Amino acid sequence: MSRPLVVVGDALLDVDVEGRTERLCPDAPVPVLQDTTDHERPGGAGLAAALAAATGQEVVLLTALGDDDAGHRVGASLDRVEVVRLGYDGATPVKRRLRSAGQTLLRLDSGEAGAVTGPVPAGAARALRHASAVLVSDYGRGVTGHQPLRELLTGLPPRVPVVWDPHLRGAEPVPGARLVTPNRAEAAGFALRAGAGPGPEEHALARTHRDAARLVERWRAHAVAVTLGEQGALLSYGGEGVPQLVPAERVVAADVCGAGDAFAAAAATALAAGSLLAEAVAAGVRAASRFVAAGGAAAWRRGVAGPETEDAVALAGSVRARGGTVVATGGCFDLLHAGHVATLEAARRLGDCLVVCLNSDASVRRLKGPSRPLVAQHDRARLLTALSCVDAVLVFDEDTPVQALQRLRPDVWVKGGDYAGGSLVEADVLGRWGGQAVTVPYLSGRSTTRLVDRARQQVALREAGGDR
Repeated sequence: MSRPLVVVGDALLDVDVEGRTERLCPDAPVPVLQDTTDHERPGGAGLAAALAAATGQEVVLLTALGDDDAGHRVGASLDRVEVVRLGYDGATPVKRRLRSAGQTLLRLDSGEAGAVTGPVPAGAARALRHASAVLVSDYGRGVTGHQPLRELLTGLPPRVPVVWDPHLRGAEPVPGARLVTPNRAEAAGFALRAGAGPGPEEHALARTHRDAARLVERWRAHAVAVTLGEQGALLSYGGEGVPQLVPAERVVAADVCGAGDAFAAAAATALAAGSLLAEAVAAGVRAASRFVAAGGAAAWRRGVAGPETEDAVALAGSVRARGGTVVATGGCFDLLHAGHVATLEAARRLGDCLVVCLNSDASVRRLKGPSRPLVAQHDRARLLTALSCVDAVLVFDEDTPVQALQRLRPDVWVKGGDYAGGSLVEADVLGRWGGQAVTVPYLSGRSTTRLVDRARQQVALREAGGDR
């Protein structure tokens, strides 16, 4: 019998009201949102549970929901999660974001706060006892302060790894938590409560380390990982030791809502599988980066931002959905050189994201011969994504990128100027959905083949003694 990941916390109903804004209201300088469509998804602990379940992990969610329409809709949206309800005498919280072209214009919150009541259901207690790990996702609505539940949670460490994602309005973590995951502002707030006064003038990272180390001691936690947004996460084991900074992948983000849930869910799932703390934090940073790159919570409700979804396709779908322009280019990129960078930078300036369609190793061998590629596809992809102008890479195994383009459906396809005036099979493909293929100026004198030939000539000269 498999052991589930148990998510404990406050579940919400999130609603994105998407519409068009083409004019201002005549009686106030505010946009008029029209032709709206509502998109619902679980929020709070519900989103964390859904993200964990999307990886194939068995998940049980222990939460408090009102006996109302919103509560029933949250439960219905969690079809791959077993939901166990605590007694609750309030209304299910609902957060509505009014959005247009990928941007949030206003958020409306509703749902009267109540109290968690009664004992912990027997099914919940049983799930906690048999959990592979427990994720506490606190949104400050009262679940983590329920005393019978806290007593059960307190008895879990060290046998069961507990990951605690705290909230300044919620209860503090139980002693012995394996990992606590506040964001920078939450860490500073909790440290202030713990008596941390203003220190000497110091770098923000130094202050965050000081806050994290203090919280490890206060909470008697194994470690605290402070999430730093686009910088990644800082992992501290307390004391005077040097912390570990886990950097995030560079992403283009318009919606970071839910990134903390993605981080905590991935870290808890990793610990449930037996990962070390540093490995779990690294998994959390990767998951949060990919979640945001794929469009964040707004994209998840369309089913394109789960951890198992290919990032490039998800990113293209997200950018397109918010009215942006998707640009793509392709090639082998076997030895990355200045000509490649010039083309990539020019391509990125044509839209809101750039996806590189990269020939796989097998595809390169068929096109270039058995001695190529010189660099394996994983390393080629890693080098490309390190460039600030590249948002995602999609590796394809065919001889042409036609199938990859059919999945991405970019608005613009870019090739170097050495293709100018010629016909491109990609142009016909993009024409099917109204896209356009273009060429950009080519930086002459740069090519991978020329670099390889020059290297071979130099080796031949050295072997012949010509370098003396």
